[in-house]
Amino acid sequence: MKFLAAAVQMLAGDDKAANLADAERWIRAAAAQGARVVALPEVFIWRGVKKLERKNAEAIPGATSDFLSRLARELGIYLLGGSILEEIGGSPKAYNTSLLFDPSGKLLASYRKIHLFDVDLANGVSARESDTRAFGEGIVVAKTELCDMGLSVCYDLRFPELYRALVTKGAQLIFVPSAFTAYTGQAHWETLLRARAIENQVYVIAPDQFGKSPNSFETHGHSMIVDPWGKVIAVLPDGPGIILAEIDLDYLAKIRAELPALSHRQLN
Repeated sequence: MKFLAAAVQMLAGDDKAANLADAERWIRAAAAQGARVVALPEVFIWRGVKKLERKNAEAIPGATSDFLSRLARELGIYLLGGSILEEIGGSPKAYNTSLLFDPSGKLLASYRKIHLFDVDLANGVSARESDTRAFGEGIVVAKTELCDMGLSVCYDLRFPELYRALVTKGAQLIFVPSAFTAYTGQAHWETLLRARAIENQVYVIAPDQFGKSPNSFETHGHSMIVDPWGKVIAVLPDGPGIILAEIDLDYLAKIRAELPALSHRQLN
């Protein structure tokens, strides 16, 4: 089986209506070019100052998830709502949650980001996601008519055990919606994406934010789609837009058959 998949690259700010309009424009453009799977980046609906995160968190179902559901149904596509901040009743924190909708508009899978980026540097720079966000738990693979799709978000990329677990549960394609920092992205983004694809013999779809948001750090861009051999088959270095690539499950099966590393595992 073969099908087209797309990744959307955006620079989201703190205006939800503007972000949603941008996302819709690129989703429609991807679908018009034949994409059956379209993925948005992490926190595509709102990126702002940390103290306002909880205020801008949403219920699921809620306004943004309902919009994504309607758009997936209208266009007849699998749509990954990269991530939104999901409100937690009675908590000052929010989950960073990725949502996958099927072509009927059904919420097929929901994944709450497991790994949160916390760092305090000697130069005074501090980034602590866990101050405003709660840790998720649970490994999520959605079975679809196209293939089995695994969910992850941004910083998860540095934890290979998660991706091996997703493949153990059947994933043939893994999403990595991100807002990867420009500094770490320049050093590690492509290397990590290719490594996760190679070691797990999967397609990786990684839509990223790009550039400097007025109220947040600079992001790397370079949204990518990587094949199971580790080849980058689509990339958008900078700017808003979409990338498309063919997902070929026969090619994936060929890679796994000719280099059967997954069947040679001795440690679980």
